[in-house]
Amino acid sequence: MTTIGFVRHGVTAWNKEGRAQGSTDIPLDDDGVRMARQIADRLASESWDAVFTSPWKRTKRTADLIGEKLPDAEVLVDERLRERAGGLIEGTTEADRQAKWGPDWKKLDLQGETHDSVIERGMSFVRDMQQEYPDGRVLAVSHGGFIKRLLSELLPGGAYTEPLGNTSITIVRLGEDENVCELFNCTQHLEEMKL
Repeated sequence: MTTIGFVRHGVTAWNKEGRAQGSTDIPLDDDGVRMARQIADRLASESWDAVFTSPWKRTKRTADLIGEKLPDAEVLVDERLRERAGGLIEGTTEADRQAKWGPDWKKLDLQGETHDSVIERGMSFVRDMQQEYPDGRVLAVSHGGFIKRLLSELLPGGAYTEPLGNTSITIVRLGEDENVCELFNCTQHLEEMKL
């Protein structure tokens, strides 16, 4: 049975400003690097077969720091783990969007990637992990929006509505008939770090 640990990247300047990042390639800031080191330290004592990452700087750096603590797990870039492209909203804050498109901006077509497109590539990744690591444990370092959408597909009926914390880990065991969420949005490794 395949287990996937979904890790959201460390914090960026745009996260702190409330700006939509999407496919904009924003790096971790200093706090984000510290957070990534803390999730890496946490995962160092666990058994993981591989670390897959989105190609964006913020996820790649997070994954590389994790990989340093897991020398037996290769770090591999997988384009399917990238964040949902935000279209016209990238770089904007909620206030910017309200001012430009009004309070119902979410109902407009602002040229972002569709939910179905995100699910299609996400489930393609999951199916490949089940084939390549049938009894394995893999980490997928990705993005909040991507992970949340994929969780809604893998765990239908779950109330996964709270925002995913930066460097949170969510562990899903993929079963033949049913998937099980073993851990959700855990950031216990950050408790001593005050941002």
